[in-house]
Amino acid sequence: MRIVQRPAVTAVVAAAVLLLTAGCSGAGENAPAQTATPTGGTASPSGDASAPGSGSRAQPPPAKGSVKVAGTLTEDLKSPWGLAPLPDGDLLVSSRDEGTITRVDGESGKKTEIGTVAGVAPAGEGGLMGLAVSPGFASDHMVYAYFTTASDNRIARMLYDEKKPAGQQLGAPDTILRGIPKGTVHNGGRIAFGPDKMLYAGTGETGDTGLAQDKKSLGGKILRMTPDGEPVHGNPEADSVVYSYGHRNVQGLAWDSEKRLWAAEFGQNTWDELNLIRPGQNYGWPEVEGKGGQEGFVDPVAQWKTSEASPSGIAYAAGSIWMAGLRGERLWRIPLDGTKPVADPESFLSEEYGRLRTVVAAGGDKLWLVTSETDTRGTPEPGDDRILNLEVK
Repeated sequence: MRIVQRPAVTAVVAAAVLLLTAGCSGAGENAPAQTATPTGGTASPSGDASAPGSGSRAQPPPAKGSVKVAGTLTEDLKSPWGLAPLPDGDLLVSSRDEGTITRVDGESGKKTEIGTVAGVAPAGEGGLMGLAVSPGFASDHMVYAYFTTASDNRIARMLYDEKKPAGQQLGAPDTILRGIPKGTVHNGGRIAFGPDKMLYAGTGETGDTGLAQDKKSLGGKILRMTPDGEPVHGNPEADSVVYSYGHRNVQGLAWDSEKRLWAAEFGQNTWDELNLIRPGQNYGWPEVEGKGGQEGFVDPVAQWKTSEASPSGIAYAAGSIWMAGLRGERLWRIPLDGTKPVADPESFLSEEYGRLRTVVAAGGDKLWLVTSETDTRGTPEPGDDRILNLEVK
């Protein structure tokens, strides 16, 4: 039985190093959790995100890491999905099934609903998903959201007017990109502004596997666009927002200290993946799942068994990629030396908080971690869902 840690928890949760090439979730992100044995396991740096380079090597992180739960920032969130820090340290969190955005005070945890996103049509794994705050938020006050409508998945931006009454602070959605395929499963949903101040999005192939290899489709891709939703100069094809393809369902995006883009991807029945993303490259789905070693396809940097991961959000902190697992109900650490793991992945918090949806860098060695027990696939306990404050190394 899952034991929910309370806000005062400060114990370091260590785990044995996992010798693996490990996984994913066969029936989609919401495949039922299985009992798993504990197994040991968005930044802004410098360089051109459109052409990741190695840069100068920083000292690699230690092979063994640690996680301390410094507290619970807030509780009783309903189907939380996206998390976006505001410049003042507060957080915006989306509710996938209610279609609302809530502001959470970064110190007290007080929740204030700022508004409902018009047009959201939640169903299955779709609804109001990823959030991102404009790089120019201090002047333009724009919040971006990825969400499912009656006809598609799309990305829109909204004016956030803090002077209006609570619940009425979101302006009407201004759609910048429409026509992303929707389905009961595999809707992708993560968005994030990169170090180049361009907007990136991870999409899914909706269960129609052929979309992943179709460069004319927006499904099963990582997309790169301007804040207005237009293709970026330097994209693989000048008139397209498609940045990489051959993906099954991308829900994790993060950049390391050298501005290299990393992505987490749900596999089907065998392997979940962590990929180093390079423009124009083919990541194999549905021809390859995991490390196939086939010419023309990029192999993942790391992989996990389907029962141990179902990776959603990822973040970069303390020299490592941190990956939230849904079905695996744990937080994975992948320590990096340049573009390669310096050691085998380690897992932490295994089955202590249930399904884990989103992890966001909070500066230095701190992370925000969002649980996902109220998404219809978990087993909610009192207080679910919550945002945890972590200290990592």
